[in-house]
Amino acid sequence: MPNTQRTLSKPAVPEFILLTGRSNPRLAKKIAKLLGHDIFDPVSIFSDGEIRVRVPENMRRRHVFIIQPTSTPVNESIMEIMFMIDASRRSSAREITLIIPYFGYSRQDRKEMPRVPISSSVVANMFTNAGASRIVTVDIHSDQQQGFIQIPWDNLYASYSLVPALKKKRFKNLVVASPDKGGMTRATGYAKRLGASDIALVYKERDINVNNKSEALGMIGNVKGRDVLLVDDMLDTGGTIAHAASYIKQQGAKSVRVAVTHGLFSGKALEHIKTSPIEEVIVTDTILQRDEVVKNPKITVISVAPLLVEAIKRIESGDSISRDLFL
Repeated sequence: MPNTQRTLSKPAVPEFILLTGRSNPRLAKKIAKLLGHDIFDPVSIFSDGEIRVRVPENMRRRHVFIIQPTSTPVNESIMEIMFMIDASRRSSAREITLIIPYFGYSRQDRKEMPRVPISSSVVANMFTNAGASRIVTVDIHSDQQQGFIQIPWDNLYASYSLVPALKKKRFKNLVVASPDKGGMTRATGYAKRLGASDIALVYKERDINVNNKSEALGMIGNVKGRDVLLVDDMLDTGGTIAHAASYIKQQGAKSVRVAVTHGLFSGKALEHIKTSPIEEVIVTDTILQRDEVVKNPKITVISVAPLLVEAIKRIESGDSISRDLFL
């Protein structure tokens, strides 16, 4: 008699799956293209504004990467991530990694006055409680936020993407400056990698009772006749950077350029940049930039997609993320 017993093949190891919400699908698709991998956009909206998530792919035993900055509209972006986490967990995903290039609420990382929440901690714990296995961010506002949760939190540096672009500028007699004392470590790192001999610090005073308002008071460092690069983690309304650039120019700087990771460009940011002595703002695409930003002659956008692709590859392979990615 013929042998009718079926031979069961050894199950293949499932590949990872990529998901994106509506916050920055352009960056997510760049990442997928560089990986040579499909990406799914499972988010839709009901007529009453409710968010619906339905992933059209089997996620059982697969590593799910959710790529979504929590930028404007911040709260909707967060809820999309929450629902994608829950859908993945209920579909038996093996692991759920959140790739959050820009982490909204990251500036609310401490109690700077009585009776306020630590909103960054609340959001991070929401992701953990929903079922996230790991968080990956780019230039989080403060490193201590990685201690808010008990799951791994890898923070990458945008300098990996920005430094090669800045080197092409061929600065002469460069000074790297920080618009506040909290950014001196960043400024020192950029100065080292760009071969700058000096750094400078612009003092500012911020009124914690008024959002997005600060005033330059003075400066440490000599910028007279020098090309100056102001570096910061984000540009929101642009008032702080524009004020610092004007002050630096008044001190005799030859030119002033700005390199920032996260370009929010809210409020009168473009107007502040236009009327300031800033020659160029180099920013990454962690946040989806609207057309008027992309087409602005003073603004250059550099993609962090290669950085995030390398991080995803190393997470999958088990290789070290810190090696060479923390430029």
